[in-house]
Amino acid sequence: MVLRTIFQHIFYKLFLAIMSIVFAINPYVGPSTEAPITVSNPDDVKATMALVADPQVSNYMFDRYPVFKAAAEDLQNAEAKFDALIGVGDIAENGLSVEYQLVYDGIGGLDTRYIMAVGNHDIRLRIYEQSKNTFSHFVNTLNGDDSFDSFSYAERVNGYKVIVLGSDKSVFEESYLSDAQLEWLDSELKAEKGKPVFVILHQPLKNTHNIEEAWNSPFEGAGSVGDQSIALKAIMSKYQNVFFITGHLHSGFGPDSYNNVDGIHSINLPSFSVKNATGTYNNPGTGYILEIYEDEVIFRARDYAKGVWVAEETGDSSYDLVIPVVK
Repeated sequence: MVLRTIFQHIFYKLFLAIMSIVFAINPYVGPSTEAPITVSNPDDVKATMALVADPQVSNYMFDRYPVFKAAAEDLQNAEAKFDALIGVGDIAENGLSVEYQLVYDGIGGLDTRYIMAVGNHDIRLRIYEQSKNTFSHFVNTLNGDDSFDSFSYAERVNGYKVIVLGSDKSVFEESYLSDAQLEWLDSELKAEKGKPVFVILHQPLKNTHNIEEAWNSPFEGAGSVGDQSIALKAIMSKYQNVFFITGHLHSGFGPDSYNNVDGIHSINLPSFSVKNATGTYNNPGTGYILEIYEDEVIFRARDYAKGVWVAEETGDSSYDLVIPVVK
């Protein structure tokens, strides 16, 4: 354990040294500060959350770090106060402590609650309990407490429930949701009695968000949550005002960002650091700012790395999602 900690510290210092050389050769350009993150209607907003997915910060893929650093700076420069920052999985490329330290250096220290979902990159190719302990330490360090001890949990943000789902065992690309976790989800959704609720899972449902093109795999269901997809959809579709928020596909903003799936509002996030493969606005370093109001929920597309609202950058308001709340 001590030896591993020493090696992690060495790798961390080595990475920073290499990046200092990279930035010296190619000067680092951070996000614009001319249009910082604000709330569109601060007098009426009920809750504001920053949504990011797939940072996949790596201790050897150096090209990702400048994008992550710029996108993280935009969050730090925000004029709006976030009630929560939600990370929708694949926080680290290999689930290493040194990678989580780099993520912490970027997004840590905000006056907010950090709600983190685990992704396949966070847990695959290593012992499940070891991955769980490393991820738990990362999340608890962000929040300054020791409340995180399970990949599946629920929290309230200004009265709105956020339900986080996570794989119950190590799977290479998919998630495995046990019957117990699905039953727990059902009970959590039922308790809300139709109030808007936000379900977070790294992988999307099967046959949604144009997975076939984004994932480009010959195997049926590849890129989705996997075998529990049908059961998961059946549970969520029983209730109104369920917002299912995922990542995993590395698909940019566009017509496939939102699907209505049997009444479920399914939103797929682009990548926070990795290059997006599809979408009409596929810059890396992107995500949504979520604003909850009495009668509607708004997902505002943000290019964090550039420090701009996508709707203003492109002149196309369709990149923002405005979804009425069913009464």
